[in-house]
Amino acid sequence: MPHVPQLKIPATYMRGGTSKGVFFRLEDLPASCQVPGAARDRLFMRVIGSPDPYAAHIDGMGGATSSTSKCVILSKSRQPDHDVDYLYGQVSIDKAFVDWSGNCGNLSTAAGAFAIHAGLIDPARVPRDGICVVRIWQANIRKTIIAHVPVSGGQVQETGDFELDGVTFPAAEIVLEFLDPSDDGDGSMFPTGNLVDELDVPGVGTFKATMISAGIPTVFVNAKDIGYQGTELREDINGDPAQLARFEAIRVAGALRMGLIKTAEEALSRQHTPKIAFVSPSRSYQASSGKQVEAGEVDLLVRALSMGKLHHAMMGTCAVAIGTAAAVPGTLVNLAAGGGEPEAVRFGHPSGTLRVGAKAEQVNGRWTVTRASMSRSARILMEGWVRVPPEQL
Repeated sequence: MPHVPQLKIPATYMRGGTSKGVFFRLEDLPASCQVPGAARDRLFMRVIGSPDPYAAHIDGMGGATSSTSKCVILSKSRQPDHDVDYLYGQVSIDKAFVDWSGNCGNLSTAAGAFAIHAGLIDPARVPRDGICVVRIWQANIRKTIIAHVPVSGGQVQETGDFELDGVTFPAAEIVLEFLDPSDDGDGSMFPTGNLVDELDVPGVGTFKATMISAGIPTVFVNAKDIGYQGTELREDINGDPAQLARFEAIRVAGALRMGLIKTAEEALSRQHTPKIAFVSPSRSYQASSGKQVEAGEVDLLVRALSMGKLHHAMMGTCAVAIGTAAAVPGTLVNLAAGGGEPEAVRFGHPSGTLRVGAKAEQVNGRWTVTRASMSRSARILMEGWVRVPPEQL
């Protein structure tokens, strides 16, 4: 019987920060996938190799972790004063769905570089040598991100000596600015109206929690309150189904309190947000690379889970939440960092350390943040075409 050949779709495989994903120009997608819907979701799942009951992504481009199961679409922006529209899909590994509820801060770095690579930026705005400022409209969360991308010889500079813990090799530094990162539809980046809540988790217990929507909705709890030190690595948590289930219960309770979902069952289709993270005061530990992180090098320790597993480093959007919460006196993050009103903190994560800056202020009794920033790096790993069986789209 005749067989239909696979579809060839132009694509670029990129690392951004401590994540990597498959990047597409909107115009290169099949017509049915150029609009939101089931066809686009099926395409992304097939590209990544999901759902995969083996949790290996052997038959796709994914890497079977939350950091490597991602797809991105970029197009010339329809928003005034922006260069590109950036849409991000977090592909579930073992379930048939794509989560569109949030952003990936790490791949935001690659979005700025890809915009130049893909010819989506006006050539007149790309310097021969220097910094190209790419104005990104993050379509998932409707926020502005400014990427300061180094350019050499009219092309994106990818090599350099900037080192990022969680990434093995150095590269060129890209500075990201997240403008007005708080999700302040109700006028506050603290959805409950409180800096610290008593979060009741059915069947688990009651914990102090800071719930914030900045960068990405995040539920922060104290490490000591859930039996941890804050120095844990992936292998300390990800192999324990009972502990992962407890974290998920805390996340679901937080999502309900934050108004992100109406019923606990809705959390099954909203795995990307909110994030759940635990914090502790600074102490020495050995990172996953074997590098020793001394207590004096960091202001606090943070561990965060993404898509149900402890992240190997730190999600970029969660780093924004950390920096923002640290800047607000009285939050659990701020208290773990020693209090005060810091405009930047360096925190320890499983792969090392990261510095993030944010300035918060009270306006009419409500906390707000106008800008958060951090440095990441990005580079193209492979470019050409990704192939998918057409009958599965």
